[in-house]
Amino acid sequence: MPNVKATELQELFAVATNTLKNSYSPYSKFKVGAAVLASSGKIYGGTNIENASFGLTNCAERTALFGAIAAGERKFKALAIVFSQKGLGKLSTPCGACRQVMAEFCSPDMPIYTADVSSGKPEKVVHKKLKDYYPYPFSPEALQKKPRRTK
Repeated sequence: MPNVKATELQELFAVATNTLKNSYSPYSKFKVGAAVLASSGKIYGGTNIENASFGLTNCAERTALFGAIAAGERKFKALAIVFSQKGLGKLSTPCGACRQVMAEFCSPDMPIYTADVSSGKPEKVVHKKLKDYYPYPFSPEALQKKPRRTK
Protein backbone atom coordinates (compact mmCIF):
# COMPACT_ATOMS: atom_id res chain seq x y z
CA MET A 1 0.00 0.00 0.00
CA PRO A 2 1.34 3.46 -0.82
CA ASN A 3 2.71 5.26 2.18
CA VAL A 4 0.61 8.33 2.98
CA LYS A 5 2.20 10.70 5.46
CA ALA A 6 0.07 12.34 8.13
CA THR A 7 0.81 15.75 6.59
CA GLU A 8 -0.34 14.52 3.16
CA LEU A 9 -3.56 13.15 4.62
CA GLN A 10 -4.19 16.41 6.45
CA GLU A 11 -3.67 18.34 3.20
CA LEU A 12 -5.93 15.93 1.29
CA PHE A 13 -8.73 16.53 3.79
CA ALA A 14 -8.12 20.30 3.69
CA VAL A 15 -8.38 20.41 -0.12
CA ALA A 16 -11.42 18.12 -0.16
CA THR A 17 -13.18 20.17 2.53
CA ASN A 18 -12.40 23.45 0.78
CA THR A 19 -13.56 22.07 -2.58
CA LEU A 20 -16.81 20.80 -1.03
CA LYS A 21 -17.78 24.47 -0.60
CA ASN A 22 -17.99 24.76 -4.41
CA SER A 23 -20.45 21.89 -4.77
CA TYR A 24 -23.22 22.49 -7.27
CA SER A 25 -25.93 20.28 -5.79
CA PRO A 26 -29.27 22.12 -6.08
CA TYR A 27 -31.24 18.89 -6.57
CA SER A 28 -29.89 16.47 -3.97
CA LYS A 29 -28.54 19.08 -1.55
CA PHE A 30 -25.82 16.47 -0.88
CA LYS A 31 -22.43 18.20 -1.01
CA VAL A 32 -19.30 16.15 -1.56
CA GLY A 33 -15.65 17.14 -1.82
CA ALA A 34 -12.72 14.99 -2.89
CA ALA A 35 -8.98 15.32 -3.27
CA VAL A 36 -6.59 12.95 -4.97
CA LEU A 37 -2.86 12.77 -4.26
CA ALA A 38 -0.91 12.07 -7.43
CA SER A 39 2.39 10.21 -7.35
CA SER A 40 3.99 13.51 -8.36
CA GLY A 41 2.99 14.90 -4.95
CA LYS A 42 0.41 17.30 -6.35
CA ILE A 43 -3.12 17.30 -4.93
CA TYR A 44 -6.18 17.84 -7.12
CA GLY A 45 -9.57 18.73 -5.69
CA GLY A 46 -13.03 18.04 -7.04
CA THR A 47 -16.64 18.45 -6.05
CA ASN A 48 -19.94 17.04 -7.19
CA ILE A 49 -21.62 18.90 -10.04
CA GLU A 50 -25.28 18.10 -10.63
CA ASN A 51 -27.40 18.67 -13.69
CA ALA A 52 -31.14 18.88 -14.30
CA SER A 53 -30.58 15.88 -16.59
CA PHE A 54 -29.48 13.69 -13.68
CA GLY A 55 -27.42 11.30 -15.81
CA LEU A 56 -25.04 14.17 -16.60
CA THR A 57 -24.17 14.70 -12.94
CA ASN A 58 -20.51 14.17 -12.02
CA CYS A 59 -19.33 13.03 -8.62
CA ALA A 60 -16.55 14.70 -6.63
CA GLU A 61 -14.23 11.71 -6.90
CA ARG A 62 -14.40 11.63 -10.69
CA THR A 63 -14.09 15.42 -10.91
CA ALA A 64 -10.84 15.28 -8.89
CA LEU A 65 -9.45 12.35 -10.89
CA PHE A 66 -10.43 13.84 -14.25
CA GLY A 67 -8.79 17.17 -13.32
CA ALA A 68 -5.59 15.35 -12.39
CA ILE A 69 -5.68 13.27 -15.56
CA ALA A 70 -6.30 16.39 -17.67
CA ALA A 71 -3.17 17.87 -16.05
CA GLY A 72 -1.15 14.83 -17.18
CA GLU A 73 -1.19 12.69 -14.04
CA ARG A 74 -1.64 8.94 -14.43
CA LYS A 75 -0.55 7.46 -11.09
CA PHE A 76 -2.23 8.12 -7.79
CA LYS A 77 -1.22 7.60 -4.20
CA ALA A 78 -4.40 8.30 -2.17
CA LEU A 79 -7.91 9.74 -2.29
CA ALA A 80 -9.90 11.59 0.38
CA ILE A 81 -13.66 12.12 0.19
CA VAL A 82 -15.63 14.34 2.56
CA PHE A 83 -19.33 14.68 3.16
CA SER A 84 -21.46 16.80 5.42
CA GLN A 85 -23.54 14.04 6.97
CA LYS A 86 -24.75 15.61 10.19
CA GLY A 87 -27.34 13.31 11.71
CA LEU A 88 -27.30 10.83 8.82
CA GLY A 89 -25.53 8.05 10.70
CA LYS A 90 -23.42 5.76 8.54
CA LEU A 91 -20.84 7.51 6.34
CA SER A 92 -21.38 7.47 2.58
CA THR A 93 -19.03 5.69 0.18
CA PRO A 94 -18.02 6.19 -3.47
CA CYS A 95 -20.66 5.21 -6.01
CA GLY A 96 -20.19 2.40 -8.51
CA ALA A 97 -19.27 4.71 -11.39
CA CYS A 98 -16.53 6.31 -9.29
CA ARG A 99 -15.25 2.91 -8.20
CA GLN A 100 -14.99 1.86 -11.84
CA VAL A 101 -13.07 5.02 -12.81
CA MET A 102 -10.76 4.53 -9.84
CA ALA A 103 -10.14 0.93 -10.95
CA GLU A 104 -9.01 2.24 -14.34
CA PHE A 105 -6.37 4.60 -12.92
CA CYS A 106 -5.56 3.52 -9.36
CA SER A 107 -3.92 0.55 -7.73
CA PRO A 108 -6.23 -1.89 -5.93
CA ASP A 109 -4.18 -1.11 -2.80
CA MET A 110 -4.65 2.66 -3.05
CA PRO A 111 -5.98 4.03 0.24
CA ILE A 112 -9.31 5.84 0.23
CA TYR A 113 -10.18 7.97 3.24
CA THR A 114 -13.74 9.15 3.90
CA ALA A 115 -14.83 11.57 6.60
CA ASP A 116 -17.76 13.59 7.85
CA VAL A 117 -16.92 17.31 7.92
CA SER A 118 -20.24 18.66 9.16
CA SER A 119 -18.41 20.02 12.23
CA GLY A 120 -15.85 21.80 10.02
CA LYS A 121 -13.13 19.19 10.52
CA PRO A 122 -12.76 15.54 9.46
CA GLU A 123 -14.52 13.18 11.86
CA LYS A 124 -15.58 9.52 11.71
CA VAL A 125 -12.64 8.89 9.37
CA VAL A 126 -12.82 5.56 7.55
CA HIS A 127 -9.75 4.14 5.77
CA LYS A 128 -10.10 1.38 3.20
CA LYS A 129 -8.31 0.27 0.06
CA LEU A 130 -9.87 0.52 -3.38
CA LYS A 131 -10.05 -3.29 -3.55
CA ASP A 132 -12.18 -3.26 -0.37
CA TYR A 133 -14.78 -1.13 -2.13
CA TYR A 134 -14.46 -2.79 -5.52
CA PRO A 135 -12.97 -6.29 -5.33
CA TYR A 136 -13.89 -7.41 -8.87
CA PRO A 137 -13.50 -4.45 -11.24
CA PHE A 138 -14.02 -4.53 -14.97
CA SER A 139 -10.48 -3.91 -16.17
CA PRO A 140 -8.72 -2.99 -19.41
CA GLU A 141 -7.33 -6.53 -19.45
CA ALA A 142 -10.86 -7.87 -19.95
CA LEU A 143 -10.98 -6.12 -23.31
CA GLN A 144 -7.76 -7.75 -24.49
CA LYS A 145 -8.98 -11.32 -24.21
CA LYS A 146 -10.02 -13.13 -27.34
CA PRO A 147 -13.65 -14.24 -27.33
CA ARG A 148 -14.28 -17.93 -26.82
CA ARG A 149 -15.72 -19.67 -29.82
CA THR A 150 -18.56 -22.07 -29.38
CA LYS A 151 -19.00 -25.12 -31.57
